[in-house]
Amino acid sequence: MNSLLDKEYLETLYRVGKKPRLRSCFLYLRRLIKFLTFFKYDLVWIEYEVFPYLPAVAERLLRLLGKPYVVDYDDAVFHNYDRSDNRLISVFLGNKIDAVMRNSSCVVAGNEYLAMRARKAGARRVELVPTVVDRERYQCGRSDLTTKPIIGWIGSPSTQRYVVDIRDALKKVCNETGAQLLLVGATEIVREQLPGIPVDVVRWTEKSEAALVGQMDVGIMPLEDGPWENGKCGYKLIQYMACGVPVVASPVGVNVEIVSESHCGHLADSVNEWAEALIGILSSGTLQSELGMAGRKAVEQKYCLQVQVPVWSSILRSVAQRGNA
Repeated sequence: MNSLLDKEYLETLYRVGKKPRLRSCFLYLRRLIKFLTFFKYDLVWIEYEVFPYLPAVAERLLRLLGKPYVVDYDDAVFHNYDRSDNRLISVFLGNKIDAVMRNSSCVVAGNEYLAMRARKAGARRVELVPTVVDRERYQCGRSDLTTKPIIGWIGSPSTQRYVVDIRDALKKVCNETGAQLLLVGATEIVREQLPGIPVDVVRWTEKSEAALVGQMDVGIMPLEDGPWENGKCGYKLIQYMACGVPVVASPVGVNVEIVSESHCGHLADSVNEWAEALIGILSSGTLQSELGMAGRKAVEQKYCLQVQVPVWSSILRSVAQRGNA
């Protein structure tokens, strides 16, 4: 496995909210060196694309040389290009991901929105596999029940604006229940955008994320209803559920499927719906426990590595055996 973005890059991004450009150049060079060894393998497994913001030359080369590859999407990365504000990017790279999908032996999509794009692009094979977590990393139950109720969110600086969008509801809930907000992965500037709300901003690390989610009494996933958001695969919802934390989410994209089928929380759109859902959960220990247990059960039965690894194994083996025929 060769990840394009390493731990140092991600920790810098989450700490300062900006992409470290010098580190990016080094990581692209490292990826190129690794890519040139593709001939040694029976199959290449790609997440999104080989070289972001460069033409799909690498993927076309794999197809031309008869090297099968599987490409995996759990985000609408094609909108980086076709909806870019940069005219050059939208014109010259707008159809890049379509080419990556079309030249692949199989596209694995995390939700139907992504799968539809792959089919439209002309992908020869499309498989739906949900986003998952390692259920062994996540434990149920808060260790300290004497503190104030915690409304939690985990994400990145680029998505913290969704939390700000529901600040009126959050302020009402905190005032009525005495709850406080725990934001994992946000930047300090978010405090200024949430006046009157007690906020604890914690730096994200891979090592600490599961324990931090476990401190929450309810996890939130607010979203806008737009193309980007419809491509999301509900990863933070699944993290909450893995810890037995009930959820409240915007009725956007795969959120509807996850929450409705798992019975792990509520969907909320307006300020009143958000406030009512959060207050209802925080005010009832019984409801909180029931929703949390339902979420954990859904993770154990569907949204975990332990269940989906065999599915992935079957896909990869079948593609490797068939090659590019």
